[in-house]
Amino acid sequence: MARKEKSEFLSAFGTTFEIWKKIVDAVLSLGGNDEDIRRLLTDKSLAKKVAEVIMASKQKVSEIYKVVFDYGLSLAEMIKLGNYGWFNDDITAKNFPLQGTGKQESELLLVHLNRDVTTKEVLEYLNSQGLEPAKIEHLLAFGTTYPEVQREFPIVALGSSFVGDSGSRRCPYLSCSVGLRELRLPWVVDDNPWHGSCRFVAVRK
Repeated sequence: MARKEKSEFLSAFGTTFEIWKKIVDAVLSLGGNDEDIRRLLTDKSLAKKVAEVIMASKQKVSEIYKVVFDYGLSLAEMIKLGNYGWFNDDITAKNFPLQGTGKQESELLLVHLNRDVTTKEVLEYLNSQGLEPAKIEHLLAFGTTYPEVQREFPIVALGSSFVGDSGSRRCPYLSCSVGLRELRLPWVVDDNPWHGSCRFVAVRK
């Protein structure tokens, strides 16, 4: 007896039907009806919102990283403790003044949005999760305590910034280039997205 071939079209249809059924069941469970479901065909913005929700479900916050930093140290001393192969000369106490006293322990989270994302989008997401962007002292403590992590992906601290001579805002981040661990200071342009590999250091409010 000849073996029956499976149709990729039937298989695809089956999967599509299951996905569609899940959406329909979810809408009905919330009190919606067929007209609400049909809006996916007529309202392009609604379809986009559904897609954004699906993509947002991939967003994740990594495990917690505990650090201790000492405000008794100068910014230059904090940078030195990180033992970076290169750091931007504009990262100075004048441009990034520290405000705090004594030794402090903090729990840092690395937020990864899995896509290219603007600074505004990152800040909105952090706020929605009860988080706020970490400052440069958090970033430096992270670099000192977990020096190898920045070899895997860039780590950005949006909670500290200064405006350069050109009038553009700049925020510090950790990265790795040609094997060197670096403390960099890129321009932050609101409509210019960060690469999808970036992690954003955050603290709980």
